Amino acid sequence: MKKLILILIFPLLTSIVFGQNKQEAEKLIDEGIAYHDKGDFEGAISKYDKALQLDKDNWLALSEKALSLLSLQKYDESVACCKKVIEKHSEENIAIVYVTYGNALDGLQKTDKAIEIYDEGIKKFPNNYQLHFNKGITLSSVKKYDEAILCFQQSVLANPKHASSNNAIARILYSQDKNIPSLFALCRFLILEPKSERAKVNLELLQKIIKANVKQTGKNNITINIDSKLLGDTSSNGKRKENSFSITALTLNMTAALDYDEKYSKKTDVEQFIRKFETVCASVEETSKDNFGFYWSYYVPYFVEMNNKKLIETFAYIIFASSENEVVSKWLQSHQTEIDNFYEWSKNYNWEKK
Repeated sequence: MKKLILILIFPLLTSIVFGQNKQEAEKLIDEGIAYHDKGDFEGAISKYDKALQLDKDNWLALSEKALSLLSLQKYDESVACCKKVIEKHSEENIAIVYVTYGNALDGLQKTDKAIEIYDEGIKKFPNNYQLHFNKGITLSSVKKYDEAILCFQQSVLANPKHASSNNAIARILYSQDKNIPSLFALCRFLILEPKSERAKVNLELLQKIIKANVKQTGKNNITINIDSKLLGDTSSNGKRKENSFSITALTLNMTAALDYDEKYSKKTDVEQFIRKFETVCASVEETSKDNFGFYWSYYVPYFVEMNNKKLIETFAYIIFASSENEVVSKWLQSHQTEIDNFYEWSKNYNWEKK
């Protein structure tokens, strides 16, 4: 009878000890994450190692350790941790481990292998925006921009609030002289991230695009340089090209010429932007039925609705926040209700139905 009692008690005690170890391991992992967030990656790894002594294959401890090793540029060790997580915990939501794994391989300059790992992760977690985004970054690093931008498109579809994906789209499009969709991507970025250092740089680029190819070449002379590419918006079979914004680009050129008109020449940069951007929105709304492509279906409905709801003024002052202009700062300080309403509309905008 005593032997039977001991047999019954032993598994119970083992279970209790295991539960205590797991709880202690989780506490150590939390401490490790705090160290990592402060930039003490060695301290974080020490905590994760102690957690793993208590709970040998804890997937969170391994994945966080892999991230800290990546931050220390210990790429081989990071890869080893990632492999172990994938081998032992394929049933868990380990999408972030594939991100770390791909980044570590990138650090080892194993670009093809990194893309292979991102693809493996995307196959398992197709809606994880970080996998699409990081694959895009890797492809960009080897100048495969057409493939990269498809990844960034998938990233913003999965997470419309991801500023860096919008930034990447804007930059690639601008480098390809696709200024109107680049303008939309820049605007979306500046809504999400209006006051950072990146915002300052992107605001400068946005102003360059919105001023179009118009220059004052004399007291009463204005020169409009029209790119010949804008005149060829149809393919050889006569059909309109995908993601063609030639009509809107030409409209912007004409509208930008009014910057030098006596009626508008004394307007502020924000006021000039509002006038021109409202014209851009009206143009894409008018021509949307005849055009197609990702940027038409993703960005255009958002900005058209913004224009129709009379939100362009508030939007303009928000995206000029990084300009450090006194007039902009005063407007933002005195129009908090309008700003709150704008962000409430933007937050509730249904990207999926568009």
